[in-house]
Order: sequence, then C-alpha cells, then structure tokens
Amino acid sequence: MDTMTTILLCVASFVVAAVIAGIIAFKIGVSYRKKVAEAEIGSAEDEAKKIINDAVKTAETKKKEVLIEAKDEAHKLRLEADKDIKERRTEVSRQERRLQQKEENLDKKLDNLEKKEEQLHNKVKEAEEKLEEVNIIKKNQLDQLERISGLTVDQAKQQLLDSLDSELVHEKAMKLASYEQQLKDEADEKARQYISLAISRCAADHVSEATVSVVPLPNDEMKGRIIGREGRNIRALETATGVDLIIDDTPEAITLSCFDPVRREIARLSLEKLITDGRIHPARIEEMVEKSRKEVEQKIRAEGERAVLETNVHGIHHELVKLLGRLRYRTSYGQNVLNHSIEVAHLAGMMASELGVDANIARRAGLLHDIGKALNHEIEGSHVDIGVDVCRKYKESDIVVHAVQAHHGDVEVKTVIDALVQAADAISAARPAARRENIENYIKRLQKLEEIANSFEGVEKSYAIQAGREIRIMVKPEAVKDEKMALVAREIVKKIENELEYPGQIKVHLIRESRAIEFAK
Repeated sequence: MDTMTTILLCVASFVVAAVIAGIIAFKIGVSYRKKVAEAEIGSAEDEAKKIINDAVKTAETKKKEVLIEAKDEAHKLRLEADKDIKERRTEVSRQERRLQQKEENLDKKLDNLEKKEEQLHNKVKEAEEKLEEVNIIKKNQLDQLERISGLTVDQAKQQLLDSLDSELVHEKAMKLASYEQQLKDEADEKARQYISLAISRCAADHVSEATVSVVPLPNDEMKGRIIGREGRNIRALETATGVDLIIDDTPEAITLSCFDPVRREIARLSLEKLITDGRIHPARIEEMVEKSRKEVEQKIRAEGERAVLETNVHGIHHELVKLLGRLRYRTSYGQNVLNHSIEVAHLAGMMASELGVDANIARRAGLLHDIGKALNHEIEGSHVDIGVDVCRKYKESDIVVHAVQAHHGDVEVKTVIDALVQAADAISAARPAARRENIENYIKRLQKLEEIANSFEGVEKSYAIQAGREIRIMVKPEAVKDEKMALVAREIVKKIENELEYPGQIKVHLIRESRAIEFAK
C-alpha cells in the first residue's frame, strides 16, 4: 500500500516537474521569437524607408524629364502652328489678289457688254426700219402684180398649188407604174426560174393510153372457142365485163374496146386466164371474171399505196388511198390521171420548197387535186365539186380542200398552195405528148376558139397558136380603146370558158396597134 502511494507520488511529482519545465521552456521560446520578430520588423521598416526615399528621388527625376519633354513638344507645336498660320495668310493674300483681278476683269466685260447691247439695239432699230420699208415695197409690188395678172394673192396661191398637185399626181403615177412593172418583171423571172427548176427536176415519162386492149392468142382456133356455140361464150364474157370483144381478121389477136379502163382490165385478165386454163364456158367465164375483179381491186389498193409512198404524203384516209388507186385506170385526153396526180404533187412540192412554203401540204394538195375523177361517172357534178366533197368527208384540211376547189379557177385563189397546184397542174398537162385528142376534134376546137374571138365587136382577126393553148387577137384601134382592152379580154375569156371544152388553160392575148401613114409628094 505504501509502495503504491510512493510510486504514485513519484509519478505525479515527475509529471508536475515535466509540466513546469514545459511552461518555462515555452515562455523562453516565446520571448526569443518576440525579440527576433521585433528585430525583423525594425529592419523591414528601415528597408521600407529606404525604398520610399529611392522612389521619391526617382519620381522627382522622372518629373523633371517629363517636364522638359513637354516643354520641347509644346515648342515644336508652337513653331508648326506659326508656320501653318503664316502659309495660310500667304494663301489668303494670294486669293484676295486673284479675286481683285477677277473683279476688275468683270467690270471691263460689263462695260464691253453694255457697249455691245447699245450697238445691237441700234442695229435692231435699223433692221425694223428697213423691214418696214421692205414691206411697203412688197405691198406695192403685190398690188402691181395683182393689177397686171388680174389675180388676187389667194387665187395665185391656189393656181400654183393646183399646178403642183397635178404634176405630183402625174409623177406619182409614173413612179407607181415603173415600180409595178419592175415588180412584175422580177416576179415573172422568179416564177420562170422556179417552174423551170421544178420541171427539170421532175422529168416524167409520158405514154398516151388508148381505149382498146389487144389480147394475143396462141392460135386462130382459140377465136372459135372464145365465141362458143352460137356465140354464147362471147356474149357471156361481154355481159359479165361490159366490154366489146372485136374478133376480126387480125391473126392471133382479139381486141377489147371499152371507155372504162377498169372494165377493160378485168376483161383482159379474165380472157388471159381463160386462154391459159383452156376451159371456156359461161360458168367458168363468170368465175374468172369475179377472180379478175378481185385482183384488179387489190391492184387498185396497191397503186394507191404506191402513189402515197412515192409522193411521201402520210396520214391519208384509207378510202382516199383506194380512190387514188382507181385513178390508175382513168385517163384525161390520153394522160393517166394517177401519174398526172403524182407529177403534180412532185412539181408543187418542189416549187413550194423554193418559195419557203410547206412542201408537205403542197404535195398533199397536188396528189388529191383530181381525186373527184375517180367518182365523177358515178356521182353527178364536176370532178372539182366531187373532189371537194370527198376531201371534206375524210377530214382533209381547209387548205387542201380549197386547193382542190381552186385548181381549175372555179373559185378565187387565196393561198400560195392554191397557185402552186394550179401551176403544177398546167405544167403536167402541157408537157409534150402528155395529152392527145382526135385530130378532127382538135381542128374543130381551134376553129371554135377563133370563132368565139371573132364574134366580138372591134376584133379585126384572130389566130389560135401553140396547139390551141393561146389565141392572139388583133383589135381595131378606133373601136377598142386602151382602157377597154382588159374588159374585152375578160369577156372573151368568159365566153371561151362557157362554150368551149379544152384541156389545161388558154391564154387570151389582145393586141392593139395604131398606125399613122402619110405620103410626101
């Protein structure tokens, strides 16, 4: 028990001693640090005072330097300002001298202008006085002229204007006549050039077709078989085809005669088939005729398609194509109408190309212009009227319809296509050997043409020339004046159109000649 107490006391004494020693050591440390801090603070204050003194000295020095620089800069600015002011004063003085000189010059000019105004005023006054004198003299002269001529001023002016007006009208008429003749000559030259070019580019072959066909026979015995017992075979053939069979002394040949080329072609084909087959009797004849009729119809369709392809005309109604094919078996004065239509289409297309007109429309109108001839023996009316109705029925354009209607001059020409189709139709019909007619009818037609011309009053004599395509008429100058020439020519043309049938067109050429004859004795 005492030992523990002793130990505890010892430990407590030791702890107390340690605490006291620590306190003493702490106080000693604090005192030391305080002295060290006070020493450092004092040295810092000294250093700060030193820095402040140095800064003050530096500031003073800088201040002096800045003041010196500012004074130098101010001095420079003052010198420059003085120099600028001096220059401006010099410039102002120069401008003042210049303005003064200008004012002096203006004063001089004003003085001169006043003098000129005064001179001008005097001249105007003198001119007015002279003008007044001239007016008085002019009035006196006009009074004398009126007294001498017996006309007033207005009457003289009117007379002068009337004279000038008549002269101008005459000159204008002469100019118009000259220009009209020049244009006509140029147009004729161009027309001849285009027509000759089209003719040279479309050189078609022409063969006049007859109204009879000859069928060769293998021997003369075949004639009896064709005639048949009591003529029953030939009667059956003529009845079925509508063709006359001429069996004469011509060796090994039979002639078929008919105005209708289609019937004649059917009869020819039927007869050739019968001769080849050898079986000739009425029933076989009817069978062969029907077969030949179908072949001809197919050929008609093929010919129409050939014409459309050859002329490069597309979009035509198939019924019109068939009608075109029927023209293959139609002739006009010996000229094949289908070949004529194809030629007209080519000619019209070529001339349209030269003129810059639509060549397709021209070819179409040329190809269809005689389409009415395929039907005119079946329908009443001229081939022109029938062709117009057919084209309208199958929806052809108005341009084509009018060209068909105007190609013989039945109506007035309205478009270039109309004129081209007319010209191409006349060219195709007028080619050498294109058409033919009986010599007796030809002579009668020429005589009738001259009779029509001679029937008019004032006609002295007339001559039909160029195969009846032109008639030259001499008129009596005392009976027919120049202004009546066109009227007489028109009346002759109308009478020819009404009383005479002719192919193509006829040119009526009136000639009036005045002669003065005297004899020196």
